[in-house]
Amino acid sequence: MQVMGFSPDATTLNVRSLSRPRPVNSLRAAPNLLTLLRICLIPLLVAAVWQRHFGLAFGLFMIAACTDIMDGMVARWLKQGTVLGQYLDPAADKLLLSSLFIVLTVMKILDPKIVLVVFGRDLGMSLSAAIIYGLVKLKDFRPTRLGKANSFSQVVAIGLVLLSLVNARPFILALRQGALDATIFLTVVSGFHYAWVVSQRIDATTDGPDSGSTL
Repeated sequence: MQVMGFSPDATTLNVRSLSRPRPVNSLRAAPNLLTLLRICLIPLLVAAVWQRHFGLAFGLFMIAACTDIMDGMVARWLKQGTVLGQYLDPAADKLLLSSLFIVLTVMKILDPKIVLVVFGRDLGMSLSAAIIYGLVKLKDFRPTRLGKANSFSQVVAIGLVLLSLVNARPFILALRQGALDATIFLTVVSGFHYAWVVSQRIDATTDGPDSGSTL
């Protein structure tokens, strides 16, 4: 006699369907949605800065920074890491920071030399990557630890610049100047270090298999 509502085949099917993870659409993955939110905030943030609504701009920047932290955490928790996310996340960060560096420089809030150093490094790295790929087909252009530290310093520097426009207390201005100096220093040092790291990867590519070490 079979108990009403119980089906061994159906139960087995349900267990198997629960244990088998469903493929996630890259655009619908939670981490990528957070990254897309950050991209959507960029024009609003730039407009707020341009119209000198610095309090609003600082708030939007903090939201954007939170999405940058959360997308990586959510990707690990939900196991929703995607190829799209690997490219979209750094692109969103670069677009956010570049937009703010430009608008703050045009408004004469930032010294133009900061933008020249930051953009000069990025342009040099991009051109070098294209040339090296064309010559030796090197595909390993992972950011170095110094490169990540430089990106972090840029986020902190921009945040402090916006905060100083809302609250110009002496200690905030001092922190702002220290963060900008650190950004210039790390931009230059990380650029030279990255060139050295890439040369090591080229040697490993041409001479033998990559050892896989992270620099």
